[in-house]
Amino acid sequence: MSTTFDSPPLTNDADLRTKRRQLTIAIAGNPNAGKTSLFNALTGLRQKVANYPGVTVERKEGIWALEGGRTARLIDLPGLYSLDASSIDERIARDVLMGRARGLPAPDAIIAVVDATNLARNLYLITQLLEYEPPVVIALTMVDMAERRGIDIDVQRLRDLLGVPVVPVVAPQRRGLNELSRAVSEAARHGATKRVQWRLSEQAEREIAALCGDGEAGPAARRRVMEELYGEELPPDQNRRALILAARQRLQAHDPNWWQEPLLARYRFIERIIAEVERTKEAKRDLTMAIDSVITHRFFGPLILAAIMLLVFQTIFAWARVPMDLIDGAFGALAQAVHAYLPPGLFTDLLADGIVAGVGSVLVFLPQITLLFLFITLLEDSGYMARAAFIMDRLMRGVGLHGKAFVPLLSSFACAIPGIMATRTIENQKDRLATILIAPFMSCSARLPVYTLMIAAFFSDRRIFGFLSVGALLIMAMYLLGITVAVCVAWVLKRTILRGPTPPLVMELPPYRLPNPLTILQTIWSRAWLFVRRAGTVILAISIILWALANFPRVAPEGDRAQTVADRSAVESEQLKHSFAGRLGHLIEPVIAPLGFDWQMGIGLISSFAARETLVSTLSIVYNVGREADSSSPSLIEAIRKARRPDGRPAWTPLTAISMMVFFVLACQCMSTVAVVRRETNSWRWPIFMVLYMTALAYAAAFITYQGGRLLGFG
Repeated sequence: MSTTFDSPPLTNDADLRTKRRQLTIAIAGNPNAGKTSLFNALTGLRQKVANYPGVTVERKEGIWALEGGRTARLIDLPGLYSLDASSIDERIARDVLMGRARGLPAPDAIIAVVDATNLARNLYLITQLLEYEPPVVIALTMVDMAERRGIDIDVQRLRDLLGVPVVPVVAPQRRGLNELSRAVSEAARHGATKRVQWRLSEQAEREIAALCGDGEAGPAARRRVMEELYGEELPPDQNRRALILAARQRLQAHDPNWWQEPLLARYRFIERIIAEVERTKEAKRDLTMAIDSVITHRFFGPLILAAIMLLVFQTIFAWARVPMDLIDGAFGALAQAVHAYLPPGLFTDLLADGIVAGVGSVLVFLPQITLLFLFITLLEDSGYMARAAFIMDRLMRGVGLHGKAFVPLLSSFACAIPGIMATRTIENQKDRLATILIAPFMSCSARLPVYTLMIAAFFSDRRIFGFLSVGALLIMAMYLLGITVAVCVAWVLKRTILRGPTPPLVMELPPYRLPNPLTILQTIWSRAWLFVRRAGTVILAISIILWALANFPRVAPEGDRAQTVADRSAVESEQLKHSFAGRLGHLIEPVIAPLGFDWQMGIGLISSFAARETLVSTLSIVYNVGREADSSSPSLIEAIRKARRPDGRPAWTPLTAISMMVFFVLACQCMSTVAVVRRETNSWRWPIFMVLYMTALAYAAAFITYQGGRLLGFG
């Protein structure tokens, strides 16, 4: 259904300047109302994601190509049910609408997204948006789904009652988008013509008119007065405060529940609209209810969820390995090419081992990032994610976490980075922060090379009862240790620094629908690019710092290049021993000695901050095996077994290996994780806290493991 408007031609310079200027359009609506699908359909790939200044709430915006060659800057406001400013999302939305958001101009118009299948819920926000200065155009979404449910909406009557344009749209099919473009352009050109249609009691309207200072208050003046009259805070001006208090006393004398009147009046207005514009026909049984009878069943629901999560976990954990190996191999070959074709020297080493290796350490995670958000977007777009949170809420609430924490924690078994990024689905900031702070305890794939090396060196041929592999049991024990500590830490955090009751899981279960391929592609692209652009800069800087620590001061002449692998390994080993990293290893040796570690292992702990698995390559250099050795290399395994301390004692024992594994389970040895936590929390305070408390826990657990083992005679 299209809408046409009669408009006068632009005749003056101001109108011409307005026509040339890029419009700013805000898009607002309830969660699950189709706002994201509409935003993606309007902007395509011409969009970017950032944070609002000073907060962790995302700001998504894009470029919308309007009819006539004009473009608009489309700002996607957080999904919200009202503008009462009780949450950070609501405050941000209100600041944008009032032109008070830093870095954003006041919008020229508002697209209000309204779900045609649930007018009653969506129209409350509309009654508030109509009180703000920018003109409003309503995009009536999901009209095709409403038709299937037998819901018939009189669009013209809805326009008349609200006093604003109403455009039916089906974003995935691009139906109604041209009409929406014309309606928004006309609304932005002519400005606001809307009037507040709902009214309070005669007594309240008289008080508002008196406080406005004239008999016919405009929407903006009326809204400001209502905020003063019905808001929690009084105006700072003493004279104005006295007028507001006197008006409140008169309203209370007239009605003891006077403070509820705006809420009740809005809903009376909404009920009248629904009665006049909506008709429901006889429809078949709702498919959503039929599916939910199985999906959310007390017995079958958890089983189905476990199967889906197993598939997600298997995908991120196993299927990403091939592209990750390809990326890793490509950057390894690039580093070798730099060494082969550039003259030897510090610049070549910096380029190959610092910059190329640093970039590679970032991009190697991209397959897991893209796979994770592929599944998250599929689950969210289909409507299943809300059911998963509903099913897991009871279990997660036992330790003070939100039901939505389940998926991020499960994803962290593959890699903490996509797991932490997945916490964006948790609305409550304390619950989200608690989930972020415990996600690195899940044993990610980067820890596996460390586990594999330790097990291969000391436990590969050991069995219990003749058939149970000690190595397999140790790996399972490491996973269980991480889960147990994560649960305990979450319980402590939610009762101390993140104190507060876990909010009840109040959410709308959206209808099931086929995921939109465009939405999936845009989400994957924006998340992947955001990770590379924002986290990559921090990781690259830390990589260069770690390279410098391992390569300075120089112990060999710049032009001295070893010709054989053995000679090159010896040079690298000697360089590492005398570098700042080696000196740091000697410096921390008295601290880590109670854990069973010596200075050479200390170098590995320091270098592993770049990435946990670099412990393997560092030990290869320390023990003269060569940086190409991996966790299954016989030469490295044998070197670890034969390593000796200055007094002739074995440097490594089975107890030392277990202590090292325990330390790596609990320590935050991953600069990529730190960088992403910095990105997600918008502060260095929380990543520093996370590194410190996890390192303290890892030290304590490794100390208990090693010293306890020695007391029991396993030293």
